Amino acid sequence: MLNTLATSLQSSYKKLPDLNFRILSLGLLALIALFIAITFDQHGISNDEEVQHVYGRLLLQFYKSGFVDQDAFHYRNLYLYGGFFDLIAAALEHILPIWVWDMRHLLSALFGLAGIVASYKIARILGGERAGFITVVLLAITGAWSGAMFTHTKDIPFGTCMVWALYYTILIAQQLPKPKLSISIKLGIAIGCGLGMRIGGVFAVFYLLMMIGVAGWVSGSTIRERIYFWFSCIKPLIPAAIVAFVLMALFWPWGVMAPDHPLEAAKAFSHFAFNMLTVMDGEVMKIGQVPREYLPEYLFVRLPEMFLLGLVSAVVIFALRFSLVKTNRFDDKHPLFIGFISVFTAAGFPLAFILLDKPALYNGVRHFTFILPPLAIIAALGIHFAINALKSFPKLRLGFIAVCWLLVINTSCVLIQLHPYEYIYYNYFAGDLSDAEKEWEGDYWSSSLREASDMLEDKVTEMAKTDPSIDAHLKQKPYTVAVCAEALQGSAYLDHRFVVTSDWVKADFFISSTNMNCDKVLKGKIIGEVERMDAILAVVKDRRDLPAALRQPRPAPK
Repeated sequence: MLNTLATSLQSSYKKLPDLNFRILSLGLLALIALFIAITFDQHGISNDEEVQHVYGRLLLQFYKSGFVDQDAFHYRNLYLYGGFFDLIAAALEHILPIWVWDMRHLLSALFGLAGIVASYKIARILGGERAGFITVVLLAITGAWSGAMFTHTKDIPFGTCMVWALYYTILIAQQLPKPKLSISIKLGIAIGCGLGMRIGGVFAVFYLLMMIGVAGWVSGSTIRERIYFWFSCIKPLIPAAIVAFVLMALFWPWGVMAPDHPLEAAKAFSHFAFNMLTVMDGEVMKIGQVPREYLPEYLFVRLPEMFLLGLVSAVVIFALRFSLVKTNRFDDKHPLFIGFISVFTAAGFPLAFILLDKPALYNGVRHFTFILPPLAIIAALGIHFAINALKSFPKLRLGFIAVCWLLVINTSCVLIQLHPYEYIYYNYFAGDLSDAEKEWEGDYWSSSLREASDMLEDKVTEMAKTDPSIDAHLKQKPYTVAVCAEALQGSAYLDHRFVVTSDWVKADFFISSTNMNCDKVLKGKIIGEVERMDAILAVVKDRRDLPAALRQPRPAPK
């Protein structure tokens, strides 16, 4: 009996670290949820948020009219996108007692949280609770995810659908050739919602097919056995295909109105180019002429240092199979082998696509935000297995863990200083933030115009205390404001004393973000600056006393 008790205690002791890390993970997820609840209404409207929401309203009208009103399919080029997020937001607009733009930011942030949960689940399968916890930490300190999740209302929900599809793909890998019906349906939901936003959701289908191909290859010793395995997988996955198609049709009706529509969308997104510039390491270029290394270089300067350390650790660990061989985690007969392959494919295939196809890119990593969760999982596994590998070297192990935590604390402090503009975070490889904002894409969403608008209101109120002409002017008409962004990004936050104008020559005031030198388009006396860590994100200019010769707009300097 004593032996039984001792065995039971020993088993409980071994499970204790996993329990502790699970509690830490749940606690951190709860803190992220609390952060969302407290700060979701502090973020500015993004550049294309208005047109996206209009598209959602038009899709909603399409269904309300019994498919008669098809304005949604003629509105700009939005028909090339699915309306999964925007349709939900348009429906909730009439239900929730929250200002529509704040509601969109709350909804998008909840998608971001769901993406972190899915990433945690995948890492927990492949490496245990500690790997899951590290994944949550990495995504929480990655501004390109945790900061972007409020305003990147296409990119974050799409990334979340993709990582959930990856999670169910890994679950199916463990059940092949006959996965459960419930898992098949859930996979179909994730893929269908992803395709219901972007044609890029087809990547998830590719990951699934590749996983089945690898699983069949390692499960059989002859071609006949492998072919039998692959055909055995088809029937259980038919429900996933049906559910995915139905959801894609629901959220992207244009995509199923003709057989060639998905191909047209894929071609448009692969080779689209319009008159727009981007910048990389100080070099300004057209978006259709970006070099193949554009995305990798942006990942190098946008990811936190601990994230990069994890990726380096993963490369070393998985290349040498150091400590993994002993646990047989990389035995190709082990179910987890397929999981590792799936995650590496989800992270590596889009990068390979960029290097080979060389599509037009801008806004840094924004269009490929969906690769951040699988990259975070790989980095977390790298750190997790590195800690295991250093078990025989306690001092090195302790030093490695200490470095990781110091990097986490440092990045967290930077993000706190950047709030609510965490999505513009750059690591120290990009230099100081003031330099990074000039040499790389800065506040490309012009989110800082919300604070600039508040600043303009405060400045005019302050000036009115000593300048009677201001009150005299406002009794006749409001001040005109030029906005170097979408008009809504200023008008939504300015009170009745101001009106946004398209006549920039006659504008009394000018507000603009500093991204791509947009603030240099119009002259004026700077009366306000939105600043974080010595980097100027937006400016407010007073143009009332400018002579006519200086009022004309000019091209933004390169």
